[in-house]
Amino acid sequence: MSSPDIVSFNTMINGYAKQGCPFEALQLVLRMDGLDVEPDDFTMSGLLVCCGQLGDVKLGKAVHAWIGRRNSFGSSNLILSNALLDMYVKCRELKVAERLFQTLKEKDIVSWNTMVAGCAKLGDLELARAFFNQMSTPDMFSWNSLISGYACYGDFTMIKSLLHDMGLQNIRPDSVTMGCLVSAAAEYGGLEQGRSVHGLLIRWQMDIDANLGSALVEMYYKTGNLEKSFNIFKTVTRKDVTLWTTMINAFAFHGYGSKALELFSKMKEELIPNEITFIAVLAACSHCGLVDQGIKIFNCMASYGIEPGAEHYGCLVDLLGRSGRLGEAKLVIERMPMKPTRSIWGAILNACQSHGDEEIAEKALTELLKLEPDDDGGYMLLSNMYAAEGKWCNSNEIREAMGSKGVKKTAGCSSLVVDGITHSFVAADKKHPRWVEVRSITNFLKGEMDVKADFPLFSMHPSLSSD
Repeated sequence: MSSPDIVSFNTMINGYAKQGCPFEALQLVLRMDGLDVEPDDFTMSGLLVCCGQLGDVKLGKAVHAWIGRRNSFGSSNLILSNALLDMYVKCRELKVAERLFQTLKEKDIVSWNTMVAGCAKLGDLELARAFFNQMSTPDMFSWNSLISGYACYGDFTMIKSLLHDMGLQNIRPDSVTMGCLVSAAAEYGGLEQGRSVHGLLIRWQMDIDANLGSALVEMYYKTGNLEKSFNIFKTVTRKDVTLWTTMINAFAFHGYGSKALELFSKMKEELIPNEITFIAVLAACSHCGLVDQGIKIFNCMASYGIEPGAEHYGCLVDLLGRSGRLGEAKLVIERMPMKPTRSIWGAILNACQSHGDEEIAEKALTELLKLEPDDDGGYMLLSNMYAAEGKWCNSNEIREAMGSKGVKKTAGCSSLVVDGITHSFVAADKKHPRWVEVRSITNFLKGEMDVKADFPLFSMHPSLSSD
């Protein structure tokens, strides 16, 4: 177009914004300025979406100031006010968003949901619940946002309470709700909670789509039931890339590399794999020692129009390192088109420990400490490697270097889910409120005493007592 008008620009700017292309949208805004086309409220709405995607609060505040000068607030432009709220939430400026929300004379369901979802995603669940409780008629998005927030922290007790409240209001959870619950169960090892959700799906005769199927597959394979994962995978009629990738991950997780490659071959007959699929397949090859197949798969990525990223190079380095081909792994790192990440140097350092290559290990540790000088992992790996070879002086030097730099070894942590609550504790953790029981259980596992008769924790949970 020789002279596009404001409508043409707004159509393109908002189109780019909705498709997640903020830089292209910003270029059009600059072009508008060059053509002396005056932006309006719709332009600013699209621009605010871009600010949220980029996390650029400085630009967002500039747009806010422009809107203020134009007096575009109030009931006449609720869409613009909601766009501002969304921008501040996505830029992690909850306090600013809250102040703006309180000044709005008119609020709709989008305004309330923006605050509930934003607070929940940023972990301020108390504030999210406060906004939720003030809503006159929360919709399904409101419920799902709050449930998702609690699910991210594994708070199954609160989730159970919310589901009970939904039932009292005759609101049936949808597939999004169920997906959140299953994903939380997978993340926190809550197998019983995940099974309960699966039972509800069957009882309510809800269709298990690709999204929900992926969550169930992940939950079962992460809690040890690979067979159940595969059965669910087979029952989903319309499988998407995510579901295929999750099942490939399941086989890799349990050490069935050949099965993962077989499934990958079947997937390619129906769908085009994406970047994440290749990470899953390369990880399967790495964990199962399928070196030649992994190299072949890495080299064929270009034929699918996928440029290998840092994660793919990390898998390749791990693949070569685990098989003892440290020289080739080092060559891959040197020829990478991007700077090696922490995980890549960590992979090579782990491989060096397994195969006793001190020279490359020292180089890897030096580079790793440049990226994360306060991380104890690299120090401990090299120190343990020296100790395994009887080089105690070198091992002690590494530990002394940790002490001089104020780096402390992170204590290992164990966790146990009881009644939907995750209990975490470290070795000899006397600060834990149930330290006496933890110590007694430990002694019981060592065969020194029988806890079952003295502590009700076991009698209340047959699954624990039987184990």
